[in-house]
Amino acid sequence: MRLSVFACAPFALCMLCPPAFAQDLASADQVRGAIIGNTVIGTMAASGPYAEFFDPDGTIRAADYAGRWAIRGNKMCFDYDEGPSGCWAVAITGSTLVWVGSSGAEGSGTIRAGNPSGW
Repeated sequence: MRLSVFACAPFALCMLCPPAFAQDLASADQVRGAIIGNTVIGTMAASGPYAEFFDPDGTIRAADYAGRWAIRGNKMCFDYDEGPSGCWAVAITGSTLVWVGSSGAEGSGTIRAGNPSGW
């Protein structure tokens, strides 16, 4: 995730929650079904707000940057040309998600259908 113009208030609340337990984490198929072909708007603890469309061809599209995504095991992985790369497990509840890393909840977001910004 990279910095963009969108902010997500639920992230602040997420940081007050305990880390997701293994049984709460999504499988690769659940991650694929919920996120791929859709846009996620949220905030990462390390890099701030983001808004990204996850194209089924493996491309991440955003307002002012692009990258690549992949699902490895049950984690979603991100690679940006000029930024950090990494993989996170995902806890998904309805249209909200939490990116779960080695330190617990490291970000959150809201899933919006399709590519409403046309990236």
